[in-house]
Amino acid sequence: MQKEHPAIVLIGFMGCGKSSVGRLLARDLRWPRYDTDELVAKELALSIPEIFALGEEYFREAESAALTSIGGTNPAVIVTGGGIVLRPENVRRLHELGTVIWLQATHAVLQERLARGKYRPLLDTADPAATIAALFAQRHALYQEAADLAIDTSAMSHQEVAQAIRHELRISC
Repeated sequence: MQKEHPAIVLIGFMGCGKSSVGRLLARDLRWPRYDTDELVAKELALSIPEIFALGEEYFREAESAALTSIGGTNPAVIVTGGGIVLRPENVRRLHELGTVIWLQATHAVLQERLARGKYRPLLDTADPAATIAALFAQRHALYQEAADLAIDTSAMSHQEVAQAIRHELRISC
């Protein structure tokens, strides 16, 4: 399943565990980790909520630029924002970088995780549950089309997800 380019690229809806699993994988494999949200925030010297306040399109442009800036010749773990798949050029770049793994979870599990998690600018609406449902419906097929491999994180710990990825890709620590 592993591609010519050795990166592990994590995609999926907010709350699926990309950031936590990415940190574990990078630590366990001793690979560098690139998080597109962190790259955007560093480049613009603003927090993600501050960037979204300037407009989602502004964020998406910066996100695409951050993705383009990641080199693709060495092993790495790449953690993406939930909306990275909205642009076809981003999906092409993800595949250039490595194996694209969709971390998925049931709608109910995502809602529960997001209700207790960190602030998410896209959920700053009058009805966050309806927003989650709409975004989930909009993005589900895009994740499915982009993924080389899908792992359901609904009933797994972050460590179990990281182990499943290493097993599927036949990578040992």
